[in-house]
Formats: sequence, C-alpha cells, structure tokens
Amino acid sequence: MAERNLYKLQANICHTLASPKRLEIIDQLRIRELSVTELAEALEISQSNLSQHLAFMRQRVILTARRDGLNVFYSLSNPKIAQACDFMRQVLLEYLETGAELARGESIRKEIEL
Repeated sequence: MAERNLYKLQANICHTLASPKRLEIIDQLRIRELSVTELAEALEISQSNLSQHLAFMRQRVILTARRDGLNVFYSLSNPKIAQACDFMRQVLLEYLETGAELARGESIRKEIEL
C-alpha cells in the first residue's frame, strides 16, 4: 500500500515536470533563488503566465517562496529536483545520440546497397 502511494506521488511530480516552461524554471533556479521579475525576464514570459506555473509548482512542493518587501523570491525546495531533471536529460541525449548513430548507419547501409 505504501509503495502504491509512493508511485502516485512520483506520478504527481512527473506530471508537474511535464512542461518545458517548468523545466526552464527549474534550470533557472538551480543555482540561486530569483524573484518573479528576474524569472519572467530570463524566461521571456509574462509575469501572469509565470505566476501560474510557480503556483502550480509550489502546490506540489517543487518550489519554496520567500517574501522580501514587495518581491517574492523562489527557490527549489530540494536540489535533487534539478539532479533528477539532469538525469532525465542525460537519458534523452543518449537516446538522441543513439538514434542519430542508427540513422547514420542506416544511411551508410543504403549507400552500400546502391
């Protein structure tokens, strides 16, 4: 039963990370916390669109927020979140590299047959 709950939590986190813009947010926050204004400028999106993503990620405990006067600063709740994204990115890059190698091999095989 506990294992099933863990799968549900994992699926919830994966769903949260299933947005390119949210992955960009994580990438921006991997080194230091940033304000909403800094994030909006870095990501080239409106603050209202960004705020929706930030709220969604905060509800799922991916991000933490800290208020300083009028500014709200966001940071990753756990640095392992960025590491998990890095691992998945490495898997995808390896997959793409293997696919490119297979495509090159197929191209060479076709040339030999001609």
